[in-house]
This record gives sequence, structure tokens and C-alpha cells, in this order.
Amino acid sequence: MSTTIISELKEHRIPSGYTIACITFVLAALSWIGPFSIDTYLPSLPSISRSLNTSLAKVQQTMTAFLLLFALMSLWHGAISDAYGRRRLTLIALFVFLVASAGCALSVNVHMLMFFRALQGATAGAGMIVGRAIVRDLFEGPEAQRLMSHVATIFTVAPVLAPLIGGWFQVWFGWRSIFVFLVFLSGFLLISCWRALPETLPREQRQRLDAKFLIRSYWKVFATPAFLLACGSMAFTNAGFFIYILGAPTFLMKHLGLRETQFLWLFGPISAGMMIGAWISGHFAGRLTGNQTIFLGYAIMTIAAASNLLYHIFSPPRLPWSIVPLLAYVIGMSAAMPSLTLLTLDLFPQQRGLAASCQGFIGLSANSAVSAFVPLIWGTALSLAWTCISMLALGVVTALWYLQVMKKHQIGLADQ
Repeated sequence: MSTTIISELKEHRIPSGYTIACITFVLAALSWIGPFSIDTYLPSLPSISRSLNTSLAKVQQTMTAFLLLFALMSLWHGAISDAYGRRRLTLIALFVFLVASAGCALSVNVHMLMFFRALQGATAGAGMIVGRAIVRDLFEGPEAQRLMSHVATIFTVAPVLAPLIGGWFQVWFGWRSIFVFLVFLSGFLLISCWRALPETLPREQRQRLDAKFLIRSYWKVFATPAFLLACGSMAFTNAGFFIYILGAPTFLMKHLGLRETQFLWLFGPISAGMMIGAWISGHFAGRLTGNQTIFLGYAIMTIAAASNLLYHIFSPPRLPWSIVPLLAYVIGMSAAMPSLTLLTLDLFPQQRGLAASCQGFIGLSANSAVSAFVPLIWGTALSLAWTCISMLALGVVTALWYLQVMKKHQIGLADQ
């Protein structure tokens, strides 16, 4: 990302002593925790099963435990940051994640591994959730969309490197080395945030953290139809892509005949798609409305999912044709998501951290559900393609419903 692009964002809201470039990098790097915790781990699932003398299904449950706690704690990260500040929560979460990663590396049975994976999940989402709130603390409108797009562009480093690192570490040193790597990664992020991440929520703007207030606040958010529909649409469309992430060992090694060191065949195009989609979102910020950008992204996803299904109906899975539609799908998804994310947060301008938590909870709960049922549909490439287009269809329906609800809401405001 060039200095010229970064300079498009105004510096006047950045706290003294910090720069947009450093903040952008730190926010993107915080979002690396999720893919590095998942994607580096995937090539080692069969090896972990053999090493801990347990079934592959039980090892898969450690992933479910990670995602479940990831989802549950995402409800609290934003609210805690609204009460005590963005920076403090981020630093504490990174330290706990570091300790949990060390525990995973030292696990002697699947139950111990599951416990520490769950602890990882409880803290892994803090940076992602708080990062969204930080963007909205600092910027509004097209500026916020551009920053979200820049963050998404840098984020794409993780999906490329994670499976490569995981595959080669598995070959060279075994599965425990992957968690040692996560210890060093979280240590690096902890130091980076300590030095480069400012506190963006002044004390006078913080919300109190008590049970009654939180219950009312969560009820307000989850009782808002527009919020639920927008988040539901993001969750469904993401699930159409996430089945390939969780099913990567079977999709790549069984259906396409690749080795554990060749996961780049999937994760390389996915990362390229994320980068292209993020560029589209940033390029058209201020040129297209948020709704128009969302429509463009969903149109691209529809063409991609339909092509994926038609190909696998008439042809067996093979490279590169089983991968190309996934590249296009991710381009569309990454183009639409920044706008849809910001539109949901703007529904609650005084509680963006809490809204980001609820948003993350819905998406991560969907991912956790996907991790539980994906073994049922990864048997063939065609069943994966059918599931992808089905998830997208649900995402399109909920997106259209969201637009209708917002249209009625705006008409109601105009009549007042």
C-alpha cells in the first residue's frame, strides 16, 4: 500500500505521536490472528490425530471449540472496549492468546489441546472487533471505507502465508511448531500494538459496563431488523466461501490430489481475490454509494457461484477450473463487505464497539456452525458447490430484505 494512498486519509483525527500508516498496519495485523490460527493448523489435522492417538473427528472438534469461543467472546470484546478503552483490551487479549498458544504447543492429549484452542478462540477476535470500532472512531463515510479497504488489502498477506507456513512447518518440524510460531506472532503483535496503537475512545465517551445496561444495549441491537438482516447476509455469503477453508484438507488433498505443502493453490487465489475486492471497494468509495457497491459485489458472487456449480455438474474437479470460480466469489465478497460492515455500525453511532461485537458474534457463530456440519458436505466437490450457491442465495435474500427495511425506515423519517 503506497504512501500516496494512505495520504488520502486526513491526519487531523489521528492522536499526536501516531501515524495513519502505522495504525493501518496494526489494525490489519490484528486481523491476521484469525486466519493464522485456522489456516496454519489445517494441513496438520491428520498428523495431530495420529500424534495424540485420537480420531480425526475429535481433532476437528478442537476447531469447533476455537470458533465457538471466538463467537461467544466477540459479544463482549466491543462492550468491554466501549467501557475501558480500545487499546487496553487489545493488549490484554494478545497476551492471553500468547499464553494459550504456548499451551497448545505443550498439549499431551486432545482434551488439553481443545481447552487451549478454546482459550485462543476467546481472545483471537478482540483485535478484529476492536479494529472495526477504531476505524469508526477515527473516520466517517468514504474515509472510513477507504481505511477499511486498506486494512483488508494488508490482511490478505495472512491467507497466503498461513497455509504455506503451516504446511512446511508440519513437514519440517511437526504440528507443535505451528503453535510455537503463533507464540512469536502474538508477541510481535503485542509489541507493535504497544508502540503504534493509540487509544481512540476518550474517557468522556465511554459507556458503563453493568449487566442491566448491557442487556438493554444488546436487546436494542439484536431487536433491530436492519442490523440482523445485514449481518445475516454477511454471514451467509461468508459461509459459502468458508466451507472451502474448513474443508481444504479434503477438497485439496482428496478431490484435487494435492499435498499438504500445496495449499497455496486455494489460499493464493483467495488472497488475491480479497486484495482485488478490497481495491474495488476503496476505489469506488465516494464514487458509488454503499448500496451500489454492495450490489456490484453480490452480482459478482452470483456469477461465480453459478459457474462453480455448473462446472462441477458437468466435469470432475481439476486444477485450475475448480479454483477460478472461488477467486471470483471472494472478489465480490471483499468488494461488498466493507460497505455492508460500515452501514451496520452506523445504525448505532454511540455504541459502535458493542455493535461491532454483535456483528462479529453473528458472523462467527455462522462459522462455528459451518465447522460442525462441513464434514457432512465435503464428500464431493459438487456437494461443496451446491452448498456454496445455497448459502449465497440466502445471503442475497437477506440483503434484499435489508434494503427494503432501510427504504421503509428512511421514508418513515422523511414523513416525521
